[in-house]
Amino acid sequence: MSVTTEDVKHIAALSRLRIDEGDLGTFGKQLSDILLYVEKLNELNTDGIEPTSHVIPVINVFREDTERNSLAIEDALSNAPERHGNFYKVPKIIE
Repeated sequence: MSVTTEDVKHIAALSRLRIDEGDLGTFGKQLSDILLYVEKLNELNTDGIEPTSHVIPVINVFREDTERNSLAIEDALSNAPERHGNFYKVPKIIE
């Protein structure tokens, strides 16, 4: 399948892209090459192969959401360069 200059202009318009006239031929050739590769992939026999979203099996890697004690305020603020009561004190950055 060959992608014409008009096809490239149409795709660019749909994509809201501005393409220089000098680049239309280059993009047409590249898009044609991509479509030829996809056609080549379509020749493969994929009967009995389930569609996948990942190459390897993926399982839920999240830990259980269990309630537990949080860090004590004194421990959380123990390395703070400056503090104001139970809060970190940081330099003012907005006037």
